[in-house]
Amino acid sequence: MTVSVFIGISVDGFIARPNGDLDFLPPGGGEPHGYDEFMESVDALVIGRNTFETVLTFTDWPYGHKRVVVLSSRPVDLSAARGGTVEQMAGDPTEIVAKLAASGAHHLYIDGGITIQRFLRAGLIQRLIITRVPVLIGDGIPLFGTLPRDIRLRHVATQHYASDLVKTEYQVTV
Repeated sequence: MTVSVFIGISVDGFIARPNGDLDFLPPGGGEPHGYDEFMESVDALVIGRNTFETVLTFTDWPYGHKRVVVLSSRPVDLSAARGGTVEQMAGDPTEIVAKLAASGAHHLYIDGGITIQRFLRAGLIQRLIITRVPVLIGDGIPLFGTLPRDIRLRHVATQHYASDLVKTEYQVTV
């Protein structure tokens, strides 16, 4: 099972403003920077309740017919995901990955600040693809939180785009 992150952040390390607003990100993700190709390789997305609620404010459901797993210990109204294939799970990250692997998933995309942090702390993420947006927003929801130990990374590649987006891929080493 491969577990990956593909996320946009401000240069100062925030994935959203304090209120969850994503207005500093380029509309539609900006110019093509590998997201579509990444999504083609993904079997399922694992997102937290807050990310799910943010995505529901978008004009269109952004994940097409990809399987989306919303993590929450409280009931979630999944019917609001117009046209999406959405289910809910609860549990620790290791249990979630085991359930999804048992159901045939081979590549998981983890999204949302708290969810990414939980899966990192559990040692389950192997690949981080971080696209830095050329803006400083000063405050917001950080991509990374406290960690119980250092997480070593190996640089795989960095690409710069005409819009000044900078995408860097890392492999998590053990």
